Amino acid sequence: MIQVAGIQAVVLAGGLGTRLQSVVANHPKCVAPISGRPFLCYLLDRLESEGVRSAILCSGYRADAIRGVIGQQHGKLALEYSRESKPLGTAGALRLARRFMRSDPVITLNGDSFCNVSLKSVIDFHCQTRAQATIVIVEVPDAGRFGRVLCDDSGTVLEFVEKSDGGRGWINAGVYVLSQSFLDQLPVATPLSFERDVLPAWIGRGLFAHKTTARFIDIGTPESYQRAEQFFAEPL
Repeated sequence: MIQVAGIQAVVLAGGLGTRLQSVVANHPKCVAPISGRPFLCYLLDRLESEGVRSAILCSGYRADAIRGVIGQQHGKLALEYSRESKPLGTAGALRLARRFMRSDPVITLNGDSFCNVSLKSVIDFHCQTRAQATIVIVEVPDAGRFGRVLCDDSGTVLEFVEKSDGGRGWINAGVYVLSQSFLDQLPVATPLSFERDVLPAWIGRGLFAHKTTARFIDIGTPESYQRAEQFFAEPL
């Protein structure tokens, strides 16, 4: 099996954070403070603790501010920056960062959510299924705000269900393992959403979901952002 230490990580950190402006107006969303630390530091802590040693930060909005806060090193984790000159969406940002990627596969994280899943377990699943792309999914009490991911017993993704009424459901946890061949097929310099435009088009083409019961939080709304301090205060 592939060792985690040899795999690069990519963090999608270019979001505008429009819904958070009322509570963190002076910060890009990914470095919004949680208990005195930028949110992004918790993601980088997780990568470092699992043995990842190289990460690429995809930045756009206020990229200099992110770089100024985070720097070039986080513990044992060396950081590189891929900066958008214009908004490219999550898929466009990934394709732009392709030139920095040296491992196959790569781990990818959304910069506004945290899931305490074992990265080794996700990578092992990705290799065992020979997936082109693997999504981590987690069950939440109210899936309405996120939309649901439906898969069969093997983990093959069957459908993405748009945001709807509440109720329990499995949602995209913002953690992915992606093969180089998958990344190479992303359009160059084209603004696209990874979640809405790219992933649905890969159903039936090697797209798998890895289920986890790990703890999860996103900071996409003022309400969820306010819960983050308590989330990280508890043992992960």
